[in-house]
Amino acid sequence: MEANKPLGEIIAPAFDAEGRQYGYVHSIETGAAVDGPGMRFALFVSGCQFRCLYCHNPDTWKLHTGKQWTVDDIVAEIGKYASFLRVAGGLTISGGEPLMQAHFIGEIFRRAKQDLRIHTALDTQGFLAAHLPDDYFDNIDLVLLDIKQMNPEKYEALTGKPLQPTLDFAQRLFKMGKKIWLRYVLVPGWSDDEADVQALADYLGDMSRQYPNVLERVEVLPFHKMGENKWAELGLKYELADTQPPSQAVVHRVREQFRAQGIFCC
Repeated sequence: MEANKPLGEIIAPAFDAEGRQYGYVHSIETGAAVDGPGMRFALFVSGCQFRCLYCHNPDTWKLHTGKQWTVDDIVAEIGKYASFLRVAGGLTISGGEPLMQAHFIGEIFRRAKQDLRIHTALDTQGFLAAHLPDDYFDNIDLVLLDIKQMNPEKYEALTGKPLQPTLDFAQRLFKMGKKIWLRYVLVPGWSDDEADVQALADYLGDMSRQYPNVLERVEVLPFHKMGENKWAELGLKYELADTQPPSQAVVHRVREQFRAQGIFCC
């Protein structure tokens, strides 16, 4: 595992003067309907080492732009909704990239699972997962995994980081039997090429045949520019200003490529 560590490090756990572990949170959504099954308490943490061209939350990139929260306070906030979340959905931790604060979110997941007894989901691109042992994921029921491109060169041009650590993590999840929802953002000119999509569909189909009942779905997410204004506010150049959302025909074709591999796709 050590030999495959990607560039970039998980930050060390931090504690306040009273010995309480804390981290940095970008925002909270208490009625999220698109971040896992059912209605979710969605915790968006700060910090991300990727620079995806289509990112709609570039304000999450810098760790310390988030608000400092202790684990105790976060768990208390989730606890207000726990009785509802047990039957209606659960907790999803997203970002940014949550695994940059793996110690912080790991403790939140532990307490959400063991104390609050709610379903838990992690939304990640998996780049930093090689730093973490398999048992780190014991308190996580579902991984919402982003594979943004299957072509390594295009992936790095799109995200600024290499693809292989994410594929290594995907393989680990299949071998562990950890439930996966695969998320694929469909960006014209960047991730809509038929051959690239087919390579990902073939990969997922092969893994699903080796390890059945792990990959529960692929979500094809059409590109949008709802975060473009944030780039301007941060003084950043938005490279996809002239890119339009994919056509319905292209969205249908891509979904059918996954379905042809026996994968549920929406």
